[in-house]
Amino acid sequence: MENRKHIIVIGAGFAGLKLARELNNHPAYRITFIDKNNFHQFQPLFYQVAVANLDASNISFPLRNIFEKSDNVRIRVQTVTRINCCSKTVETVAGSISYDYLVVATGAATNYFGNDTMEKLTFPMKSTWDALQIRNTLLQRFEDAVLSKTTDVESSLSIIIVGGGATGVELSGALAEMKLDSLPVEYPELDFQKMRIYLIEGSKSLLANMSAASSKMARIYLESMGVTVQTEMHVKQYDGKQVILQDGTAIDSEFVIWTAGVKGNMPEGISENLITKSHQIITDPCNRIMESQDIFAIGDIACMISDDYPRGYPQLASVAIDQAKHLADNFKRLAKAKQSRPFLYKAKGSMATVGRNKAVVDLQRPRWSFQGFFAWLVWMTLHLFLLTGFKNRLVVFINWAYKYMTHRQSLSLLFVGIVRNDKQEPV
Repeated sequence: MENRKHIIVIGAGFAGLKLARELNNHPAYRITFIDKNNFHQFQPLFYQVAVANLDASNISFPLRNIFEKSDNVRIRVQTVTRINCCSKTVETVAGSISYDYLVVATGAATNYFGNDTMEKLTFPMKSTWDALQIRNTLLQRFEDAVLSKTTDVESSLSIIIVGGGATGVELSGALAEMKLDSLPVEYPELDFQKMRIYLIEGSKSLLANMSAASSKMARIYLESMGVTVQTEMHVKQYDGKQVILQDGTAIDSEFVIWTAGVKGNMPEGISENLITKSHQIITDPCNRIMESQDIFAIGDIACMISDDYPRGYPQLASVAIDQAKHLADNFKRLAKAKQSRPFLYKAKGSMATVGRNKAVVDLQRPRWSFQGFFAWLVWMTLHLFLLTGFKNRLVVFINWAYKYMTHRQSLSLLFVGIVRNDKQEPV
């Protein structure tokens, strides 16, 4: 093992996990996998945990189980505090680790665009812990409303989602389904006709990265389910009780979920000259960080500029997975003293689900957009196969089948230990 070149991979998202699996048991390398969690999180289904359709364990998989048969991958559950490029070490809270090659795959974090008030008072959804906080707060508010003697308490249950990307659209649709299906049965004391769900987007349309047809249909679906959609509208301020929009409109709500943007989850130690405004690291076509020969960046943290993507590749799971596979291939070529090949992304398309039998899909090759039941089946099938582990796929399928047949959430569990507005993750 000591004679093998040492690769440190920071981050167990789609990119980091795929790279480590591609180099698993490779005779030329030993890999240290560093992440603050001991599990991989399937981010596209965070919203389903938030609305009690799935349990957190259904979309998470322990890293040590994934690599239990590996002779060259070691897991370290640590927080990286700094990268020392000159000494070729990574600093963690437990000490420093030296490397021959470093791969930064730290992913993305919620972007509040410098608004500290929004960061403090709203709920993000970029981790399993965030999704559990949203679910717990949502259920606790319903329980509080049942006990309240205030006549207009139901209207205080209004929810505002800021950001009309895939996450905002899917979460809005899931909440609207809860309002229509399960909540009136579970809480007969409350009048859910007074509950309002708002989706606020700053650009001209929802799902801005998708086709006009898919964007239009997603809005039609949401509005038919009772969601109030407002585009070309920004949130000006929020005091914890009332949202003020840029046109002066005031919306009363104590529950605001922020999905309006992401930025690179930047570790300390990278030169500021190599960091973009969106907190991404500029790389060359081989994912190598500029001005470095032994540090690479892949996934959402990487900004690789090309003729087709002058602002860098989109921050999508498909890009992260493809970059990881390509970098793994280049490491294999490097072990054979062969020249690295540049990465070229071939877009596959985009998709989003809005609710039962409602989804939108854009395929790149062939160029085709379709919506409705068939698109919903395609979305479900793809996400099932992307999950890690047969057990997770089976459990998720059973939960989805139960939800489809009964119109009920099966995991509406209220955990006392998860406190509303406590933004700190458990130690």
